[in-house]
Amino acid sequence: MTKILIVEDHDDLARGLANNLEIEGFETEIASDGPTGLKRAKDSRPDLVILDLMLPGMDGYRVLSQLRDEGDTVPVLILTARTAEHDKVRGFREGADDYVTKPFGLLELIGRVHALMRRSSRARQIEGASSFRFGDVEITPGTHDVVVNGVPVTLRPKEFDLLMALARRKGNVVGRLELLREVWGYDSGVVSRTVDTHVGELRRKLEKDPAAPRHILTVRKTGYRLQPG
Repeated sequence: MTKILIVEDHDDLARGLANNLEIEGFETEIASDGPTGLKRAKDSRPDLVILDLMLPGMDGYRVLSQLRDEGDTVPVLILTARTAEHDKVRGFREGADDYVTKPFGLLELIGRVHALMRRSSRARQIEGASSFRFGDVEITPGTHDVVVNGVPVTLRPKEFDLLMALARRKGNVVGRLELLREVWGYDSGVVSRTVDTHVGELRRKLEKDPAAPRHILTVRKTGYRLQPG
């Protein structure tokens, strides 16, 4: 059974959410503060974490950052009252897979949970394990290794998936909606600028000059493409 860890200090909200997810067939576990949530995420190995940001003991950003720094790729859905765009950008930068603001629609939240589960259940490796290059970047899909000018670079799980989605097009343009469907498993653009934020992070980590990218290119009013040359 798919296990979901809910890290939320509002007891009624956490229990209500757990009850509804259990009706959907998920197994749930609740942690009411940051340190407990981090420990349970490590010990019980959930399939998904629903994470509040404003938590006692350790905020959600620190919980998420520590998980990702230790190589944990569990999907994380941030559920928070923080609605500012810079909060969303920081959440995705730290490695979140989705960002939902309170108050939220229960059916929409459950839909996003199912979308994340569909996405995480897919094989994330593309065919073959041989390396390929563009510019100064070398990528080994089978091991998810990324090297820039001989220096290993760490990509968040969704950043790597997005890079592979662009690479599979072999220079052709792919639209934002198509990327949302393929990389995040969504049927529509549920979070504004999700793709753009992740593209910005890829450029920051892989391009020599992120402000004037040579490889991860924007196609105006359409989407993005990866220029191999």
